[in-house]
Amino acid sequence: MPINTTIFFPELQEYLHQIPQVEVPEDRMPELERLAEYLAGKLKSTGSAALNFICTHNSRRSHMGQVWAQTLAVAYGLDGISTYSGGTEATAANPRTIRALRQAGFNISQLDESPNPHYRIAYGSDHEGMEAWSKVYSDPANPQQEFGAIMTCDSANEACPVVLGADGRFPIMYLDPKAFDDTPREQAAYAERCQQIAAEMNWVMSRTAELLIA
Repeated sequence: MPINTTIFFPELQEYLHQIPQVEVPEDRMPELERLAEYLAGKLKSTGSAALNFICTHNSRRSHMGQVWAQTLAVAYGLDGISTYSGGTEATAANPRTIRALRQAGFNISQLDESPNPHYRIAYGSDHEGMEAWSKVYSDPANPQQEFGAIMTCDSANEACPVVLGADGRFPIMYLDPKAFDDTPREQAAYAERCQQIAAEMNWVMSRTAELLIA
């Protein structure tokens, strides 16, 4: 499916035009296909679909998943999709995650100076931005029922064999860039994970759009 990036910031447009060139491994496609089928089914039956990206601390991969899934849903005209994130515990959105998203082309402002600051993440000049902060997956700001739970890390996947309220559960896990914190590989590791999640969410949203017109 063709992608429409005209409403995005120029740097983000450039980033997204490179994403289709990132290979999605064959062994990850069955779960991504299952997620696309879930989204297409929800959009056909109700006109809307909610995704909650869940990781242990809601500080790295789950935020990347939420931001990229929402951005790419917009890029493919899937207006009924809303994305969220949460953890099995709340900590804070890691500054390295915020840096990686900024480098991809998002406009990000920090809204407060608390230990768990809120951020506003915008993909275009006419977009008010997504508000992001660390919270448990059952936080009132997140959907409480009939949502797809995306398990982005092993520990959250094991800790939550059942996600209360979810009507779909998808173990789409990513290696934690935290392993490279405070090393010479730190910035590259976060950029790689950001790119991988963007590429896989691009695949999911493109496939969802195809299923809707099939």
